[in-house]
Amino acid sequence: MCSLNLSTMDLDNDKRAKRRKTQTEDDDDDHHHQPQPTAMETLPNEIIVDILSRLPITSLVQFKFVCKRWRALTQDPVLADMHLSWKADGNDPCLILHCDFPIRNQLYFLDLSAHNQDKDKVKRLYVPFQATMPEFDVVGSCNGLLCLSDSLYNDALYVHNPFTMDCIELPKSRQYSDQELVFGFGFHPKTKEYKVVKIVYYRNTSSYSRARRTVYPQSDVQIYTLGSSSWRSLGKVSYQFVRRPSEALVNGRLHWVSRPRRYHPARRLISFDLADEQFREVPKPDCGGLNRCNFHLSVLGGCLAAAVYGNYGKLEIWVMKCYNVNESWVKQFTIGAYMPKCLKLNLDRHRPLKIWKTGSNGKVVRVLCLLNSGEVLLEYKNRVLVSYDPKKGKFRDLVFHGLPNWFQTVVHTGSLNWLNTLH
Repeated sequence: MCSLNLSTMDLDNDKRAKRRKTQTEDDDDDHHHQPQPTAMETLPNEIIVDILSRLPITSLVQFKFVCKRWRALTQDPVLADMHLSWKADGNDPCLILHCDFPIRNQLYFLDLSAHNQDKDKVKRLYVPFQATMPEFDVVGSCNGLLCLSDSLYNDALYVHNPFTMDCIELPKSRQYSDQELVFGFGFHPKTKEYKVVKIVYYRNTSSYSRARRTVYPQSDVQIYTLGSSSWRSLGKVSYQFVRRPSEALVNGRLHWVSRPRRYHPARRLISFDLADEQFREVPKPDCGGLNRCNFHLSVLGGCLAAAVYGNYGKLEIWVMKCYNVNESWVKQFTIGAYMPKCLKLNLDRHRPLKIWKTGSNGKVVRVLCLLNSGEVLLEYKNRVLVSYDPKKGKFRDLVFHGLPNWFQTVVHTGSLNWLNTLH
């Protein structure tokens, strides 16, 4: 009996020894198979962030799927800020193409950065709210964020980063039974706040007007600050704006063109300061042609610009070099008449049923931005992108694989800026 117990103890000791040996070997194997840090991961964090901030947005989006540590790096607010500053410093923009044909709206993007290998390819973007808002208008683009409104029911607004795919629906604001809406979206560098401006023109349903155009005599300016819980009302506005979103965000101020009124027939340039939330009149260029609906606003080189249509298809581009200084308006470009090749063949064939509400009033050309090369980027009839070289006076039709047949171009900055940092 004693010998049996001793044999059993010996067997137990042998088993424990084998288990310890196996565990030690497993630990050694885990140590040998543990992935070694890459050369990039051994660099100081600030150097890694500086390197990543110089990459195009498409590369950064792919970068975050490599591993958890790299994904955490792409969520660093410092990287998002540095990447934005690099994109704003002499780099060509990313273009968002809003396609309203066929029925469901689509968003595409085109990165014009010189170091982007796929700069000749147009890629489709995923729209996470498309099931609930199939028809939408682009209110504006700011620091990598898009603001979009429901073009069917006018009661839904989203702020969306098309590259990180972050998206939030804004709270509902006050609605009127018979209304017309004008939107704006922007960021003020001093307050560090993003705001959506919703100007509501409305009338009582019982009122009757014999005018050719519906008149909305009452107004309500509504403001929403991203991260807040509700909208605020600023009361009435004394200007009637053209029904399209703000075309230019300069120095934290949104800009619109006013409609002519009975006792004020001249059109005016009006700004809205996103810091003090006040409307102010901005001096117009001295070109003598802004009393008619023959111009649109844009931003060229960070300055407010007005593109004025002249006779025989001529286009003059005036730039305000020093903001809000009347004498600083200069006629920087004069662009002659031009018709892209594909538009010469058949201009209006297969035109979509819906005409752009936010278009340039039927004008053939719309000024988009200045490229790093000094060329002016133009959009013709919602169908063709054209670059104009002011030094040589030559036009060049830009051909991209996958370009939709009909689109409206939004000048955008691809960014990692995401909504969690705004609350």
